[in-house]
Amino acid sequence: MAIIQSIDVCVARVPLDKVTYLANRTVTDRHYGLVKVRSSDGVEGIGFCYVGNQAGEIFRVAVEQLLAPVLIGRDSLAVEGLWKDMYQESLLQGRMGTVMRALSALDIALWDLNARTANLPLHKYLGAVELDTVPAYASGGYYVDGKTAEQLGEEMAGFVELGFKAVKMKTGRLSPSGEEARVRAARDAVGDDVELMLDCNNGWVDTVQAMEYLRRMEPFNPYFIEEPFSPDDVESHARLAKLTRIPVATAEIGYGRWYHKQLLDMGAAAILQTDAAVCGGITEFKRIAAMAAGYGVQMCPHWFHDIHAPLVAATPNARYVEFFWDDQVLNFRRLVDRQLEHKDGRVILHQTPGLGFNFDDTQIGKYGRWTTVA
Repeated sequence: MAIIQSIDVCVARVPLDKVTYLANRTVTDRHYGLVKVRSSDGVEGIGFCYVGNQAGEIFRVAVEQLLAPVLIGRDSLAVEGLWKDMYQESLLQGRMGTVMRALSALDIALWDLNARTANLPLHKYLGAVELDTVPAYASGGYYVDGKTAEQLGEEMAGFVELGFKAVKMKTGRLSPSGEEARVRAARDAVGDDVELMLDCNNGWVDTVQAMEYLRRMEPFNPYFIEEPFSPDDVESHARLAKLTRIPVATAEIGYGRWYHKQLLDMGAAAILQTDAAVCGGITEFKRIAAMAAGYGVQMCPHWFHDIHAPLVAATPNARYVEFFWDDQVLNFRRLVDRQLEHKDGRVILHQTPGLGFNFDDTQIGKYGRWTTVA
């Protein structure tokens, strides 16, 4: 029996080297919520999530005052019961937002702790489909000052030269004709045999506006259009899915299985981009993925390749890991002591116990401070 003895929590505020623009907002830094869960066996599991670029300290309060007290003194193997009790304890404050992200980080840490205790890499502990590598797409194409459509095309072509067979770019910030030029440049640069994904980051308000763009983009055969609307506007996602031949992808900031069931029931997503560090951790991700399989819907999880590579490896209906090649966007890479490698468009899975990496506390000390609940 591995009893949870202490939990460390940190909020790391990591600046971006370049100001980055999305369809409708600007990002200058990123706040990451980090946890370490330590057991009576002396084993430590880690978990993490992204908590935006403002008010990251809400994460610390959620862990210290709401969730950690539920876990201290409990058996780490009671993952389902611990999830249920954390969810119930935070019912009034949580169910979504930063509190649910904090629950997600702690749940990830529990799975990591248990896999390390079992001396198994996480994907094998979960029950693997893929043992060694998983397919990935290279994510980039962000808006930065002075970046032209031609330079965007060069960026996408650079990913292909690295071996990736699928790439993703941002869209939705410019006019319909401006975005058409960007998509054309990307397609011309990567060729017809590379899958090209488009990410709108909730940039459009209704299907009329969306179709002004998508009619121009359809000839370039995108693999999906990601997050066209606010995540809560499920009906517009469902209507858009009937209006365009581009598959609709969403749910990267979707919380819990019930929201995902609504998407599936309404036909609002051909691809779920469920993020384990958002939706409720690995425990809830597994439930959502199994439910999606019953609808014939594939999983392409969002953001953290460090957690999603082993999850894709253990999920039969998962297609791709989103992979960030450097730390210019996913600067979380600066906070860990080991990076995932890739070859021929596939991410090479860690074979050491648990997640296969640890936090780099020297780096984390530059951006935040640890506190302990025991």
